[in-house]
Amino acid sequence: MIRIGRQDRVFILTGAGVSAESRIPTFRGVGGLWRNYRIEEVASPHAWARDPVLVWEFYSMRRRVAAAAKPNPAHFALAELERKLMDRLFLCTQNVDNLHEQAGSRRVHHMHGELFKSRCDTCRRAPFADEATYEPPASIPRCDCGGKIRPHICWFGEVPFELDQVFAAVDGCTVFVAVGTSGVVEPAASLVAQAGGRARTYYVGPELPVNAAAFDQCFQENAGRVLPGLFVSE
Repeated sequence: MIRIGRQDRVFILTGAGVSAESRIPTFRGVGGLWRNYRIEEVASPHAWARDPVLVWEFYSMRRRVAAAAKPNPAHFALAELERKLMDRLFLCTQNVDNLHEQAGSRRVHHMHGELFKSRCDTCRRAPFADEATYEPPASIPRCDCGGKIRPHICWFGEVPFELDQVFAAVDGCTVFVAVGTSGVVEPAASLVAQAGGRARTYYVGPELPVNAAAFDQCFQENAGRVLPGLFVSE
């Protein structure tokens, strides 16, 4: 169990393993291929410039898969923890689905973007809710300014979102918990090192991440089984 005192501030980082328990394939599943394309070939600014139709086919597929998924017990456990701790909990996710929100979490920081939002690739129009799929014969959606509408996703080669808030929250936390992350993708993989030595650090997931040695304690089990009974708040 992880005891949460009245003065504790908790940082939660969730990764693909949490969504995988809701049957959303991990981003690099099946060898990191989609229709014989490497993932980087359909998830980068270069891919967008080269073939936006192909990019939208890929993200339309991801939208269909995510739309059919439902939150699992891990999502609900984190939403319940937020209700107890309120602003003493900072929930940061590498996942682009909306399963945390479906489970009831209200303050979710999506550092890699949100699958069900889009934005213009040209003007400063704010990202907007968008659940549509854009596949042939559908044309690429256009903004009023004439720019192309793209998924609101942090692609390879782009800077993750809300990093200032994320780093500040890590610096201020006393408990750091990573759930279902590989420990490979930066800058998320380095957050535990930033918190370590000052905060208590824990990992939850069926497979140990490559940075497992950076955690004080690892719970090697599915998040949906562990999280509902893991936290004891005082």
